[in-house]
Amino acid sequence: MFEGIFKCPEDQLPLDYAKIFPDPDTEAEVLHNRVHCVHSPDGCRWIDKLCKLQAHLDVCRYDTVPCPNSCAAMLSQICLDDHMQYTCPRRTVTCDFCHCEFTGEAMESHEGNCGLEVVWCENKCGARLERRFLSNHMGSECHKRTAPCPHCRKHFVFETLQNHFHRCPRYPVSCPNRCDPAKIPREDLETHVREHCPSVSVPCPFRHAGCKHMCPRFGLDKHLEHCVQDHLSLMCRLALSQEQRISELSLQLDLLSQATDGSLLWKIPSITSRLVSPPNESDGEVLSPPFYTGRSGYRMRASAFLSGNGSGEGTHISLYIHMLVGEFDSLLEWPFRQPITFWLLDQCSDPEKRSHMLESFTPNPSWKHFQRPRKDVRSMGFGYPKFAAHETLRNGTFIKDDAVFIKIEVDGTSLILP
Repeated sequence: MFEGIFKCPEDQLPLDYAKIFPDPDTEAEVLHNRVHCVHSPDGCRWIDKLCKLQAHLDVCRYDTVPCPNSCAAMLSQICLDDHMQYTCPRRTVTCDFCHCEFTGEAMESHEGNCGLEVVWCENKCGARLERRFLSNHMGSECHKRTAPCPHCRKHFVFETLQNHFHRCPRYPVSCPNRCDPAKIPREDLETHVREHCPSVSVPCPFRHAGCKHMCPRFGLDKHLEHCVQDHLSLMCRLALSQEQRISELSLQLDLLSQATDGSLLWKIPSITSRLVSPPNESDGEVLSPPFYTGRSGYRMRASAFLSGNGSGEGTHISLYIHMLVGEFDSLLEWPFRQPITFWLLDQCSDPEKRSHMLESFTPNPSWKHFQRPRKDVRSMGFGYPKFAAHETLRNGTFIKDDAVFIKIEVDGTSLILP
């Protein structure tokens, strides 16, 4: 209504209030029309006259009513019984185990926590007990509980802990020699026996020198104190034996490192300065590495005076060959008779243009230079005081990278070796 004007609820056209009046006949006709319950969409099948609708709604099971427990829920009467019995948070519920009464809301928290409820052990040991005893059972009684090893601190199932003790590396055990009442962790026992146990029998520290004494570790200091002279004698003999062995090995190593095919290629570095003044050696002589004429042949070495020697002093390189004491001298034929060739190698970059300098000779059996050498006497060298002129070296291509190469060859074609 707006300023005394009504509107029709159907077409919204204005109505004059003065023209509106009660119509009992029409009202009776409307009230006798058959209608459905307003809750028919929810499942109510009631159909009757409109005048009976309100009476039906007062008893309709689908009509919405408030919860009698004042829980603020609005629900149909058909659901009211279930709500009051199962879902209302303010309903009264009795615990099946402790028989205490709770509201539905409080029961949700109590359920699953009741101390009198009988439950299975969570460790699956098979025990059933009231929940109030569960914590103590799982912590100190259950044979399936997890417990730490008191020695290694690792965790195990309690019923397997005794088996673990037989293998636990930190389990205390007694020394097999009964040296001390205190027990030792199992993993340290081997070290204790090997290094610390005073009762274990140990060899003398000089056993490698030949001392065969054995005694308990606690008596070792006394043995060392009383046997100083004996141990000193043993060490002297051991040192002498090792010195002899080292000499033998050095000789074998020297033999393996030397050429054994009757040929020596010898590089002499820093040649330019050494042609002018003699090197650090007192007489200016440079020695080559030793070499053999064969695997079981003669042993020899070359020597050179780079600034010259004798008639070649100051103008030539002097080159000589020396016989050395070898391993097989007693089996070889003396004097040495095989032809020897000295080479000064040309280092021209074009191999076809190289022109090597060489000198050859065959030893005369009457020469003293090639008789069997002796250990206490250095054999005389034989060779050429004027092997290569300094001027030839400087003007040619014999020097490269400030070095020369000298080659010594022994003709072993007719050599008979043992």
